[in-house]
Amino acid sequence: MSQLDLSRKRKRGDKVFKFKVFGARGYPAGSNGSFLENIRALLEFGQVETNPMPTWSFQLEARRHPLLLFVVEEPVDFSCTHCRYTGWGHHMICNKNYHFLLPSKSGSDEYAKTNTIELHRETHTLHGVLHSNGFGHLLCINGRSGLPGYQIMEFWDRLCSGLGAREVSLRDSATKKGMELRLLHSVAYGRPWFGQWDYTFKRGSYGVDKEMYQNAIKTIQNVPLTLIAHQFGFGSEIQVIFCRYQQLSSHSLMTLGDVFHFMLELKCRVSEESSSGYSAIMSDASCRWSPKRVEKAIHVVVEALKRAEFQWVSRQHVRDVARSYIGDTGLLDFVLKSLGNHMVGKYLVRRCLNPVTKVLEYCLEDVSRTFSKQEANLRPQQKISWAQLVKDLLCLYSNILGDHNPITRNGAFAAIHLASRVILDAKHLAKEYRMPVEEGSKKKIYCRVNILNNADQEVAATPYHCVVVRSGATFDEVRREAERTFGETYVALRNMAAEAMRPQGGEAVVRAGSKVELVCRQGEGEVYPEGPVVNCVCGARDDDGERMVSCDLCRAWQHTSCVRIPDHHAVPDIFLCTGCEQDILRFRCYATSTPI
Repeated sequence: MSQLDLSRKRKRGDKVFKFKVFGARGYPAGSNGSFLENIRALLEFGQVETNPMPTWSFQLEARRHPLLLFVVEEPVDFSCTHCRYTGWGHHMICNKNYHFLLPSKSGSDEYAKTNTIELHRETHTLHGVLHSNGFGHLLCINGRSGLPGYQIMEFWDRLCSGLGAREVSLRDSATKKGMELRLLHSVAYGRPWFGQWDYTFKRGSYGVDKEMYQNAIKTIQNVPLTLIAHQFGFGSEIQVIFCRYQQLSSHSLMTLGDVFHFMLELKCRVSEESSSGYSAIMSDASCRWSPKRVEKAIHVVVEALKRAEFQWVSRQHVRDVARSYIGDTGLLDFVLKSLGNHMVGKYLVRRCLNPVTKVLEYCLEDVSRTFSKQEANLRPQQKISWAQLVKDLLCLYSNILGDHNPITRNGAFAAIHLASRVILDAKHLAKEYRMPVEEGSKKKIYCRVNILNNADQEVAATPYHCVVVRSGATFDEVRREAERTFGETYVALRNMAAEAMRPQGGEAVVRAGSKVELVCRQGEGEVYPEGPVVNCVCGARDDDGERMVSCDLCRAWQHTSCVRIPDHHAVPDIFLCTGCEQDILRFRCYATSTPI
């Protein structure tokens, strides 16, 4: 059963939400409270589903295609491995996780049969999880026909912002045609693909830090094209590509960063202005005709324009000619309105308003012709096809940035290979969301809990949390609201009772946006996450999610790749790290040299 069938089975009167604005402030719920209050307000608009865990669904509409968003509330009492990989391993364990899922078609079909949603399926269109403390993770995103990746990301970012999420992480593994986007976009723009939504470097694998990451980007971006062209030789395919895009550019392309930036920008313009007229029209929400009828109408309009011999003709003229073959004037009007500046086969259907007669005119251009360099009046994106641009981009990526070409591993190119490896190891990204501090009769302050241990030493136990109180709230009101918020958020603070509260700077009044610390004693049986002890030769001291092996003597974990265990090989039954091996050897030498 498809998502459309599911939506038809829902009760009449159920609200259908617009995908493009769902999650924005006030749509469907307000977002003036704390994170947990905003979540609860949102779920009031959802339909309760039959699922082993509490589940709500929302019917969304995107370009005439119905979607179902599921929100699953998962009670937990265990630590989150994704938090540990991100660097949040010191956070206390939360009470609940909220999973947001846009299932794939197969996932929807499975739910229709079993009334069960598989949370850990990697084929979901979207899967994000937000903990009850407002920290969360984007676990997977898979673009599909009619719903590209950037629209799914906009949806997720809008949802997190509207709910008042604190910080969201992701593990960047986005690829396009075999190219790692975090490498390609870092060279072109100085940031990963997810950087368009302000996700930035959070943590690297194999000991990579932020300074190493930024230096690696600059290293590749500043490599001169002359050096690369010389290395590959005169007349090589790489040099031909450089010359091709230098001719198309209005400014000099001097470095590797320049050429990748120009090519990606040009790719966006080519794909936008040369998009398929048929696919663009069929994705229009106002299209009520079948694909077969639309395709026939497009063909008739293009043939009518061909008869004009590539001259500008009025809209009425095209319409009159097409009326001989298409009797539905509504369909003709829709196609003429939607077809302007789109590609149909090798033709670009141009449309503009005549500045003298104020009449809409149409013209057909054959963009398959080979344009000469003297045709400067033509736009650059008309001189190269989208397919050729993508082919050139793949060639540069695989031969220069990839590790398939042995040339890039030797001599001056060794720096490119090493820098590329550093960028690829910068996988963990995160975005911190900002919230307004005062809205009408309410103000938002930030509170955290410090735990007094057995030695009466204070240890920061939580990050700062947003607590919403009335504008004239007293210290006691702030303390009670903070205790309630932390009790609902963390397993270990369910019965929290603060012994003291310290406003920022010792102020007598708690101002909007200020920070407050609450002090309480450590109770019995409190649950804190514990991660493995990492001591790898690459410098890593924390679990970064990469494949590891534990030493059987010291119990320290190291990356399998750093200790030369190939990915396709199983971890040995007995493993000793280099330090323990050396200690054993020294002990043997000492034992054999000591007289009995």
